[in-house]
Amino acid sequence: MADNRRWWALVVIALAQLMVVLDMTIVNIALPSAQADLNMSDANRQWVITAYTLAFGGLLLLGGRVSDLAGRKTTFMIGLVGFAAASALGGAATGQGMLFGARALQGVFAALLAPAALSLLATTFTEPKERAKAFGVFGAIVGAGAAIGLLAGGLLTEYLDWRWCLYVNVPIALLAFAGAWAILAPGGRHPDAHLDVPGALLGSGGMLALVYGFSEAASRGWDDGLVVTLLVAGVVLLAAFGVWQTRARVPLLPMSVIKDRQRVGAFLTVLFVTVGMFGVFLFLTYYLQGVLGWSPLKTGLAYLPMTAAMIVGSTQIAARLLSKVPPRTLIVPGLLVAAGGLAIIAQVGVEPAYASHVLPGMLMLGLGMSTAMMTSISLATGSVAPRDSGAASATFNTAQQVGGSIGTALLNTIAASATATYLTAHAGPGVDKRLLQAEATVHGFNVATWWAFGALLLAALIAGVVVNAERAPTPQGAGERTPEPVDTLG
Repeated sequence: MADNRRWWALVVIALAQLMVVLDMTIVNIALPSAQADLNMSDANRQWVITAYTLAFGGLLLLGGRVSDLAGRKTTFMIGLVGFAAASALGGAATGQGMLFGARALQGVFAALLAPAALSLLATTFTEPKERAKAFGVFGAIVGAGAAIGLLAGGLLTEYLDWRWCLYVNVPIALLAFAGAWAILAPGGRHPDAHLDVPGALLGSGGMLALVYGFSEAASRGWDDGLVVTLLVAGVVLLAAFGVWQTRARVPLLPMSVIKDRQRVGAFLTVLFVTVGMFGVFLFLTYYLQGVLGWSPLKTGLAYLPMTAAMIVGSTQIAARLLSKVPPRTLIVPGLLVAAGGLAIIAQVGVEPAYASHVLPGMLMLGLGMSTAMMTSISLATGSVAPRDSGAASATFNTAQQVGGSIGTALLNTIAASATATYLTAHAGPGVDKRLLQAEATVHGFNVATWWAFGALLLAALIAGVVVNAERAPTPQGAGERTPEPVDTLG
């Protein structure tokens, strides 16, 4: 019976994680409709994505400590209710400011929900074979959730309204809440946990300054005084955060979490992978809808092959080989395959190129990314002390969300700058302005995609150099009779 409850717990955890990951991309396809409806500028539209990922990434470490302090089940359920309420608020937005605020509020509650979910998973499945299966499912959710969000966004925008891309979270959250109430039991509280408020302020402030600086560079230029000030302030605040963590009584980021070479390799790999990936989804969506004139539904369906490739990579490749081969032999080839997919996508033009470039690129991207991400998740949460499982889970999610925030803002800025430069260089009498605009837009997307390609190569290099374990680690206490796995279940 206990085994069955563990697998039902996985269903609940995976459902909540799907909602969190799905929400990072479901609004991408709805964004053109929302932009027109709420009169957003091209420079401001990325804040629909960035407001969510920034709040999410900036508060994840604090959310991980809340999970350790208040208990994983309690934090998990609070996160579900808050996420549902914020989603409803965003769906009812009457202006862009209200939408940005609701998206940020979603990020706040996601910062409670995600580390609690991953911590529950890591402490529930400790036997190596079961752990590989559980993380295979979880990795498929993380990888395919983004693509599923794009498909769901297309369906909802086409047949209902863009606002339903936010409303849809309410029934999902309530279903997961009911499952958590019935299946999960209180547990995982640690009396020595402490909320490091100064650390949260320094870390969140540093990330906000960096992402805002990257965003403003699109309209102001890289040498603008405000942009330079924001970027410098971000680096200084993050450096201060690092120093504070070595002195805080109970730091948000315990040194025991980041002293492990394998975890550091996993964190850095995920950071640079998501820097490259988030902007690419945005560009592909605007390419298919804005340049090729596809409907939201057709655009969503275009992502289905990538979703299938992600499921195969996570459950049939990584999950089967994780306990048999060194982790970097899965991560590095996976990222190189994904980078190859980006190299193909980066060569599209204004003529339809789905079958020749986008489809093969997506298949390579999905297969390689899911293999690397599932392996990285196992590395990031393995062999960590139970008292720090919330912090370790939060650090992994932080790397993912911070990378997404920076990547979206940075790549959007690069694309906008390249587009403007192309327009200036090719404008002139007798030039078809509509065709020129399309060519400039695609050129901007291609330039930014090549930068994303570089980010994936850097991630592969880091994984190849830093990650040197012979096998993926298992949690401390695996195979022993500890109360930790039992505490998470009824």
